[in-house]
Amino acid sequence: MRFGDAPATHGIAALTVAVSAALILFFNLDAAAIIGGFVPARLTYPDVPWAVGRSVPVLLTPLSATLIHGGWVHLIFNMVMLVFCGRETERAIGSGGVVLLYLVGAYAAAAGQWAQGTAGTTPMIGASGAISAIVAAYALFYGRSRARAVGPISAGLVHALWLAVAWIGLNLLIDYAMLGGTNIAIGAHIGGFLAGLVLARPLLLWRYRHA
Repeated sequence: MRFGDAPATHGIAALTVAVSAALILFFNLDAAAIIGGFVPARLTYPDVPWAVGRSVPVLLTPLSATLIHGGWVHLIFNMVMLVFCGRETERAIGSGGVVLLYLVGAYAAAAGQWAQGTAGTTPMIGASGAISAIVAAYALFYGRSRARAVGPISAGLVHALWLAVAWIGLNLLIDYAMLGGTNIAIGAHIGGFLAGLVLARPLLLWRYRHA
């Protein structure tokens, strides 16, 4: 596995591991989550004087939240999925496509989490929402041979939906084990996955039209 085979995927993974590992080893994760996590209520009530001190500007927290993980299991699981799906997705849409997909996925995940509870005050952290967008694209690009069409639903979309259920389910299990069943970010995973489904084909067409 060489860095140059998928520079965007490996670069995102390396940055995430470096920041998350430093936070896990040397900082208070609860404080890091408050400073850099996405808090829906901060977006809903921007005029409220939130006592968060050095917190990241709220519009940047969908990105900073991807660099904060609740522990080693959370980080490793997300990075394995990112590298596995990201490398193959990058082959299809290129490095720029993967970066765009990841960034849009991060914001779509935040939007999904906000929709789940606009007044929520518990920070959302982790890269799984952004990774969901890449997982969705991977499923559409490479899932046709692994699933059968169901009526008007194409084989690729059937495979994507099955993978979405598995991916979200595994994340819910990890979140439940780590958080005791509180603030499970199902909205974030769904938001990121939907973004991937919407963007996958346009990014593929854009790459080949500009190749």
